[in-house]
Amino acid sequence: MLGYRMSLFRWVTLVSGLMECLCYSGIYLGWTSLVFILKTEGYFSDLCLNTTGANSTVFTDCSAQDSQLSLVITIGMCMTVVLSFPMGFIFDNLGTMATRILSISIHTTGSLLLALSSRELPLLIFPAVSCHAVAGLALLTANIQVANLFGSNRSLITALFCGLFDSSPVTVLIIKVLYENGISLRSSFLFMAACSVIYLLQTFLLLPKTHIPYPLPEDYTYGMSCYSQSNSMEQEGAGLQKANGNVQKKRYIYTITSQSRDSQPSQSSAVNEPSLWSCVLSWAFLFHLLWISIGRFNSSFLPVTLNPMINHLADGNLTLVSRYTNAFAVAQLCGVFCAPCNGLIMDRNKGKQRVPGETEKEADLRSCVLSLFITSLVCLLFCICASIPVLPLQYLTFILHVIGSAFLFSGNSSFISIAFPSRFYGMLTGLGYCLSACWVLFHYPLMIVVTDVLQGNPVYVFIGMTLLSLLTFIHPLYIYLHCRRLSAHRPTPPKYCLHAITKPEVTANF
Repeated sequence: MLGYRMSLFRWVTLVSGLMECLCYSGIYLGWTSLVFILKTEGYFSDLCLNTTGANSTVFTDCSAQDSQLSLVITIGMCMTVVLSFPMGFIFDNLGTMATRILSISIHTTGSLLLALSSRELPLLIFPAVSCHAVAGLALLTANIQVANLFGSNRSLITALFCGLFDSSPVTVLIIKVLYENGISLRSSFLFMAACSVIYLLQTFLLLPKTHIPYPLPEDYTYGMSCYSQSNSMEQEGAGLQKANGNVQKKRYIYTITSQSRDSQPSQSSAVNEPSLWSCVLSWAFLFHLLWISIGRFNSSFLPVTLNPMINHLADGNLTLVSRYTNAFAVAQLCGVFCAPCNGLIMDRNKGKQRVPGETEKEADLRSCVLSLFITSLVCLLFCICASIPVLPLQYLTFILHVIGSAFLFSGNSSFISIAFPSRFYGMLTGLGYCLSACWVLFHYPLMIVVTDVLQGNPVYVFIGMTLLSLLTFIHPLYIYLHCRRLSAHRPTPPKYCLHAITKPEVTANF
């Protein structure tokens, strides 16, 4: 009965976390829908100028408005450069509860600032979008650990979280549809701010104060179930414990000392684990950083430049611009179906008989190769399609963008959890987001080039991104060759898995 209760409790935790990722975490990714509302409301419209064309025709030039709105999302993404690693540090050292309370507070602040912004106060959207960007990634990092509760499907559930995060722009699409039907932007974001109460309750009742370990110990409890089980165990064991003059509370809460029933192997594994610095300097992490940086740059550039690009291809037809904006937002919703496919690719060897001497972590690493390669291939095809200036072809560009983004985020989280020690997960994930977001700094100057020099046609920029995408194939090739080396030097069952790749004395060989 107790096992059934815990199983049900874990499923409630999973479903609530998934809904949070869909409705709350990645709102800033829905910039294309939000910028349509902001332009309709007249944000920065004072920057639009009446210009005389070649045939003495007068038209309105709003390239300065587009550049200013592009600066908003660029600064928001760049704020992740500053705060992703500190948020990861807070998660690793202070735990889930502290990270979520801080993230929800920042997210609520962003929603309130968006609600208070207006045509007369457009500058409020700068801190508002930045708050959403920083808090969204921190909430995703804190939620992904729920996958540790479902061991054999860990990568699948990690991918599902990332897919829902990638699909969360549907929330802004709903806000856009409501806006077109008379519901103001202020009302929508005041409602979003009020919903923070629900996520605070989830923090206190459905999640642990610290972390969810992997592998999961027997009789592991957390959140509200932890206290209910501890009370029942106290009552059952009260008679035996009072005989010793003390009543000890039996709380099955995971700590470092209870990872194993035998403390000696735990001490041995702690000694063998690499340091954070050796992980960061390993070729595995450096090539992964190159992979996630280029992939994230490519995937985040399309939402920034979509509005002027569609305006250019549609010759300023607002009906077509709105239609393609909605189509892109609907396509982003499909990320929830794409990301689990990546999880299935990574979990395809779970439960199967491994090669003699091969560890589970080594098998998981080998499964990552195909996922990394497919992600690089999809990102390359996306850049090729985006560089072809044909409006109907952009539907295929949207689909490839969504698949690539879903595989990128889920593959990033899964690879770091597989390749490196779990105690560094938050910091390595935050550092990866932080350094990869440095590439986003180039969005604003590129956007100026697109709007001012190329008249809204980013075809040459996407051609350059296509060439840049070829570098992402280095990462899956390196991991494949590393797995081949591990297989070739396996005379006896290895003591380590990928830890060897990050040990200081071994990394010099790569």
